[in-house]
Amino acid sequence: MRIKNLRWAWLIPLVGITVMPIANAAIKQTKGNFEDKFRQLDEVLPTPNVYRNAAGEPGHQYWQQKVDYSIDVKLDEDKRRVDASETITYKNNSPDTLKYLWIQLDQNKFRDDSMSALTTTFGGIGNRGPATQSASGDEPAKISLGALRRQQFVDDNELGYQIKKVASKQGQDLHHVIVGTLMRVDLAEPLKPGQSTQFSIDFGFNIVEEDAVSARAGYEHFPDDAREGGNDIFLLAQWFPRLAAYTDYEAWTNKEFIGRGEFTLEFGNYDVKITVPADHIVSSTGELQNASDVLTKTQRQRLEEAKTAERTVFIVTAEEALENEKAGTDKTKTWRFKANNVRDFAWASSRKFMWDARGYQQGGDVQPTVMAMSFYPKEGGDLWKKYSTESVIHTMEVYSRFSFDYPYPVAQSVNGPVGGMEYPMITFNGPRTELQDDGSRTYSLAEKRFLIGVVIHEIGHIYFPMIVNSDERQWTWMDEGLNSFLDGVAGREWDPDIPWGVEPRDIVGYMKSQNQVPIMTQSDSVWNLGPNAYTKPAVALNILRETILGRELFDFAFKEYAQRWMYKRPTPSDFFRTMEEASGVDLDWFWRGWFYSTDHVDISLDSVSKLRLDTKDPDIDFARERQQEKEKPLSLTVERNQQEGKTLWVDRFEDIKDFYDDNDQYTVTNKERNQYKKFLKDLEPWELKALERAVKEDKNYYVLDFSNKGGLVMPIILELTFADESTQMMRIPAEIWRRTPDAVSKLIITDKDKELVSVTVDPRWETADVDVQNNHYPRRIVPSRIEAYKSKRSTDKVRRDIMHDITTELKQDDENGDKE
Repeated sequence: MRIKNLRWAWLIPLVGITVMPIANAAIKQTKGNFEDKFRQLDEVLPTPNVYRNAAGEPGHQYWQQKVDYSIDVKLDEDKRRVDASETITYKNNSPDTLKYLWIQLDQNKFRDDSMSALTTTFGGIGNRGPATQSASGDEPAKISLGALRRQQFVDDNELGYQIKKVASKQGQDLHHVIVGTLMRVDLAEPLKPGQSTQFSIDFGFNIVEEDAVSARAGYEHFPDDAREGGNDIFLLAQWFPRLAAYTDYEAWTNKEFIGRGEFTLEFGNYDVKITVPADHIVSSTGELQNASDVLTKTQRQRLEEAKTAERTVFIVTAEEALENEKAGTDKTKTWRFKANNVRDFAWASSRKFMWDARGYQQGGDVQPTVMAMSFYPKEGGDLWKKYSTESVIHTMEVYSRFSFDYPYPVAQSVNGPVGGMEYPMITFNGPRTELQDDGSRTYSLAEKRFLIGVVIHEIGHIYFPMIVNSDERQWTWMDEGLNSFLDGVAGREWDPDIPWGVEPRDIVGYMKSQNQVPIMTQSDSVWNLGPNAYTKPAVALNILRETILGRELFDFAFKEYAQRWMYKRPTPSDFFRTMEEASGVDLDWFWRGWFYSTDHVDISLDSVSKLRLDTKDPDIDFARERQQEKEKPLSLTVERNQQEGKTLWVDRFEDIKDFYDDNDQYTVTNKERNQYKKFLKDLEPWELKALERAVKEDKNYYVLDFSNKGGLVMPIILELTFADESTQMMRIPAEIWRRTPDAVSKLIITDKDKELVSVTVDPRWETADVDVQNNHYPRRIVPSRIEAYKSKRSTDKVRRDIMHDITTELKQDDENGDKE
């Protein structure tokens, strides 16, 4: 997923809109108001079949298509354009006969008549790109300068694909129809199961300026470079017409690309020739095939040295990159890359790049050595030199523990205009350094955190979904949520002080807001993509690992899922079923609450009652009751009468006293004693034994009353504090809510000398409880702040002192551009 800003800034809730939870009509409750929070998901999940079985595994007849690409592409630097020809080989592994194929044309999104452009609302929620704001009250409507820049760029440039030719292997034109960001290609003959077809497409398009249009790829211009006319960094992704996926669960996944939902694609082999200016350095999906043609002898030697180096080695140094920036050339070089078993292909090109690398020795049979590499301009500075490649390697080390060994020969991080985006073997990442007046380049703590975090996140995407090939167009959370969970694991192993945004506390603001939809909502319909597709599912998995299942069960099940679905296409049901089947724990209540509803966690501890067991012996129990009565507060009237020295009437006249002045309602008679003896005599031996032991032990009985104010059932985690200052943790499974999901009571028994003085629900903030104030009993004083302020003078135009301001002289620019 493209990342432009810090992920932990995505938790800001927006305006409130009420969302009703998803209802299932398969089973309907018609008596009372009971809601079964533990109802199984059988009627929600698709029926298991020969393609996807009930355990969440690929079925014995699982299939997916295969698409190979041979592409010859040329970058025109001056025109900022690419022109290319591709040959596509499509293998139909499905049981269906196909009369036509659907092709994704993602560049058409940028056309001014695209669905994306036409359906972008002014001031609406969930829009990508530069901001606009509707009028509100006395505030006027607002359009950002970025939005104006975008509109002007779209007006001034012809965007989208120019499809020059679509032809069969024999060179015959194939009929094709463009439908927005898709193109249907009608085959000359129906493609039967097991057959392959080959065809070619000639195409070109003008590259968008990423900073202007806010895209996942494009160019960035550097006008102040020494070279006349400046330089550019080109990031090319979604750049070639590519086959839409054909699946067992949806057939053609031909949803229009409007910017939110990303991609689900077919695996295949790529052979790509990339022609660029001769002084450019190219980073690409795949393995370089012709290093001797495009790299100097020194660069090749450095690359070989980097394979076994303990620290990073520069293939192109900062000094060499800076020198390279100054020149230009009319000559070209063609870089050739091959990539096997990948689902997409992206590349980057610039003369500005310095290039460092280090081999990651992961062992294993498939890919024992991976070349971790970073490409960045001088604007990346020491920040990139220090952290980019190290973050790449750290990510592979952690992710491999949770899934599988990294299977490709290279893993790359490229600095350009895109904040964060992922493709097979290559990622685009955005943070930069700041040029100071003394020529040095510095960076903030936020920029450091952002770089480490975004590299971990995007390299992590090479595992999910570039290998575990979930459908991003349909379910963004399946790659973003799972990956955000794992980047949180990797991040906290790097530096736990960095706010990774996957702790339960990070989602409470969103969870209690009205402006949300269930996680299972289709990507393009999600309102707040950051918290919905990244943070909430990541937090859910974090809770599942640390609080519900425990690490051993979770890690085993998660790794099982990853390995089952390597190079395959899982759906949510496959993930849910695998996690349950491999862990051995029924989790339908968890998926239903966290993924299918907008309920939140708010467990309130409403009251705590201390009870003492009646002994049934009237000489004991009546005396206790008398003592309890004496311990009640004295009547204020009686107290003041005593203070005034008033004498009671019964004390003034002794003759009016009787039996009840010496015996109260708690006086025990032989009648009660005889009843007690009969009670004991009628008990069974085991009953008598149990009662005598309970009376002897005289334990404390506490009843804790809880209410579920948020609707989302979760375990009740308690910290019990006793009078002797000792504490005890108690974990009550979520199943306590099974029959009464709105309120439950729990009996806790302690030894006589363990007197309970306070109780805290979820003391470590494990469950994303949105209101921790009602988690304490007795209630606590809430700490907060109050700020003193000075009243500001009104800024209304009518209050300006125009009579004085009109005499102000207009400042002029001097020769150096400074204001006088």
